[in-house]
Amino acid sequence: MEWLIPLIIVVALVVIIGIYLWATYNSLVTLNVRVDEAWSDITVQLKRRADLIPNLIEAVKGYAAHEKAVFENVTRARAETLQAQGPADASAAENHMQQALKSIFAVAEAYPQLQASQNFLQLQSELVDTEDKIQASRRFYNGGVRELNTKIKVFPNTLFVRGLGFNERDFFEVTEPAAIAEPPRVQF
Repeated sequence: MEWLIPLIIVVALVVIIGIYLWATYNSLVTLNVRVDEAWSDITVQLKRRADLIPNLIEAVKGYAAHEKAVFENVTRARAETLQAQGPADASAAENHMQQALKSIFAVAEAYPQLQASQNFLQLQSELVDTEDKIQASRRFYNGGVRELNTKIKVFPNTLFVRGLGFNERDFFEVTEPAAIAEPPRVQF
C-alpha cells in the first residue's frame, strides 16, 4: 500500500504534463495556421495592388508619355512585389513600391486633365482602398506573429517547442516607416 500513493502522484504528474504538452502543441498549431492565413491575406492584397498598377500606368502614360523612368520604376517595383518570398522580401518590395507610387502620383499632379479623368480617379480610389487593406492585413499578420513568437519564447515552452518543429516567424516590417505611414494620395 505504501507504493500506491507515490504511483498515483507519478501518474497524475505524467497526465498533467501530457495534457500541458497536448494543449501547448495544439495552440502552437493554431497560431501557426493563423499566421499562415494572415500572410496569405497580405499576398492577396499585394497581388491586387500589382494588378491595378498596369491600369494606373496606362492612365498616366496617355498624358505623360515622356516620363519613361517613372513608369520603368513602377514596373520594376511591381515585379519585385510579385516575386517577394516572405516578410523580409515583401518589406523591401513594399518600400520600393511606395516610392514608385509616390513618383507616379507626383507626375499625375502636373496634368489637370488626368486629375479630372474618371478612370484615373477610380484607379486611385481602388489603390487607396487596397493600400488600406494591405495595412490592415499587415497588422493582423504581425499580431499573429507576436502571439506565436511569445508562445514559443515563454518558459517552459522554450525548452521543447523547437523540438516539435515550431520556430519564430519574421514580422512584416518596413525599413522606411515614413514611406508607408499613409497610403499614397493625390491632392487635387
